[in-house]
Amino acid sequence: MALLLKTCSAAVHRVSAQQCRFASRTCLFDFHKSKGGKMVDFAGWEMPVQYSDLSIADSTIHTRKHVSIFDVSHMLQSKIFGRDRIAFMESLIPADIEGLSNDQGTLSVFTNDKGGIRDDLITTKTSGDHLYVVTNAGCIDKDLPYMQTNAEQWRKDGRDVTVTPLHGRALIAVQGPEMVKLLQPQTDIDFSKLLFMHSAIGTVFGIPDCRVTRCGYTGEDGVEISMPPEKAAEFVEKLLTSSAAKAKMAGLGARDALRLEAGLCLYGNDIDEQTTPIEAGLAFVVAKKRRQTKGFPGADIIVGQLEKKNWPKKRVGLIAEGGRAPRGHLPLVDPMDNASVGFVTSGCPSPCLKKNIAMGYVDKSHSTVGRELVVDFGGKRITVKVAKMPFVPTQYYTGK
Repeated sequence: MALLLKTCSAAVHRVSAQQCRFASRTCLFDFHKSKGGKMVDFAGWEMPVQYSDLSIADSTIHTRKHVSIFDVSHMLQSKIFGRDRIAFMESLIPADIEGLSNDQGTLSVFTNDKGGIRDDLITTKTSGDHLYVVTNAGCIDKDLPYMQTNAEQWRKDGRDVTVTPLHGRALIAVQGPEMVKLLQPQTDIDFSKLLFMHSAIGTVFGIPDCRVTRCGYTGEDGVEISMPPEKAAEFVEKLLTSSAAKAKMAGLGARDALRLEAGLCLYGNDIDEQTTPIEAGLAFVVAKKRRQTKGFPGADIIVGQLEKKNWPKKRVGLIAEGGRAPRGHLPLVDPMDNASVGFVTSGCPSPCLKKNIAMGYVDKSHSTVGRELVVDFGGKRITVKVAKMPFVPTQYYTGK
């Protein structure tokens, strides 16, 4: 477990007494402590990295086999109101929000003028009078002012848009193959009709006004449930004591291993302001319509890379059979000429594959699946192979 915790994410580290005084806390902080949560600092929040009943590896495997509950209330939830709300969001991200069905969402990215990624986010076109947007906790201090400043400028130009953050509202992720078994008996939402990246408003375990979105960060079938903060502890306790499924709490350690196995990016590690969506292997976030209409920051650079099929680096998966797990910032070297061809961005031992996995960026010419590279630890080197992602097949529910 110690090795997995150390290598999963450089952003996770133990909280000192001084840090505790300044870190933010979610509405479930006391609940985590009562359940044996080991608290760490993550993006300025005190969050559980694991719980006393399971190691990180065992928690990862439990999620894949049963169902786990994650507190993701530290993430920023916002509502975008106004008649120009769709055009407003499309001015900031390369998604086709207009083309979504009601209550359908999409993964997207805020881009900068150079085509780099300011942050990743999910935007849902609700059937109500607003868009529902979820962005990363670590980027709250730049995402919220960015949206609000742009909205203010739009209003000065006579447009109708308002950004309203939902500070303090709970967001609970329920992830794993037993999710439906756990939740369906206790909700008026029909999960057989709720497809991946779609959401619905309903009552869950007697709690009204919950927005349930079929998504997650594990690669498993799952949902994220937005609800009033005063109901969160009661809700999670009911999940844990339900006889319908074998639910367990899970923390940041398992979440990081799960997302790596699923080939999903962590902002600040695997994607950043110097990397375009195309270089990151996220071309799908640039909607086909937007490749024609453009109108988002860095559009000419991003669309140019797509049209010319030419970009300098590529995000790849890496597998090592043994030795130490690769970790962020370590160089990737071509063993033939000892030249540096890239670097690792994330890595950890995979609890499910029993192998060390990682992702990183390499020169496009070195990105062929099966190619052998070397990770340079300084005093030691290990051989890795470029591999397809996801490392573990995803189980998203599409109704098929």
